[in-house]
Parts: sequence; C-alpha cells; structure tokens
Amino acid sequence: MLHQLYPYEFVDSVFTIDYEALKKQGFKAVIFDIDSTLVPHGRPSTPAIDELFQMIHQLGLKTFLLSNNSSERIEQFIRNIDTEFISIANKPNKDAYLQAVERLGVKKEEVVFVGDQLFTDILGANRAQMANILVKFLLQEGESKIGKKRKVEQFILKTYRWRKKYQHRLGNIEKKGEKN
Repeated sequence: MLHQLYPYEFVDSVFTIDYEALKKQGFKAVIFDIDSTLVPHGRPSTPAIDELFQMIHQLGLKTFLLSNNSSERIEQFIRNIDTEFISIANKPNKDAYLQAVERLGVKKEEVVFVGDQLFTDILGANRAQMANILVKFLLQEGESKIGKKRKVEQFILKTYRWRKKYQHRLGNIEKKGEKN
C-alpha cells in the first residue's frame, strides 16, 4: 500500500526539473501544486516562478494549477502567470486531477503532476494514474520546525529509497549537475 505514496521522481525543486526532457518524453502539460511547491505557504509568486512558467510555455508545454486553496488565493498568485486552475480541489481525490487533464485537452499519459506532499499531491496523482514528481517542500523564511505529517513523510521517503523499482520512473528529468 505504501507504493501509492511513492512519487515517480523526487527532486530538490521545480527549478531542477528539466522540462525540455519531459517534452522529449511526450509530455504536453505540467500540473503544479502552489503552496510549499512553487513558493512558501501563502506567499505571492516571485519573478523566478513567473519566468519559469514563461519558459515552460515557450517550450510548448501547457500548465495548470491544482490547489486545495481558495480561488482568491490562486488568483492572487497568478497575477503574472497565464494559466488555468482548479481551487478547492479536494486532493487527494482523483476527480480534480482528471478534470484538469480534461481542461488541458491532453491525454492523462501526457501530463505530469508536481507537488510537495505525499498524502495529498502524490497520492492523488497516483490514484489518477498520472506521472508525478515530488519536490522538497519550501518553508517560510526563518521556519525550521516541521509538523507530524512531514515526519511521517520522511519515514515513507526512507522506504521509497529502498524500493528502487519505484524510483526514476521518468528517467533522467533533472538538469545536469543539479541532483538532490
């Protein structure tokens, strides 16, 4: 049962993903979580994130945001980003993932999901049978404590590291010289 919590890939951040390599593999779209994936919880987008989305779009990949947050939070975040979203997604329920795929106009096999939480983001993507990438979660500046759920995630990631068949299922999707 733990395998439902195992990501296809585990990388340091959204900036270490080689989106061009994903495109070469046939992916046409990337669905992102927002909080603790793209920015620390509740923070606005940054110029680096805005540029990342521009670069992804220039490659010809579509983007989408899937969040358990409110529409107001997401609209505030995407002021400089041209992308669609689903709010109050009820992750890990797979329905919103599949709805996002439908709205993107691509096949489920052509989408990769990127998020920071095993129990919501990765579990939901696996339930939807969607490729996924776990990124290390972002903390607020000066924050050092993590909650109980994150400690359980760390234990699960240790078991993931022992189960080689679940790792690197997308191949080499990290930028050269930027491994975790």
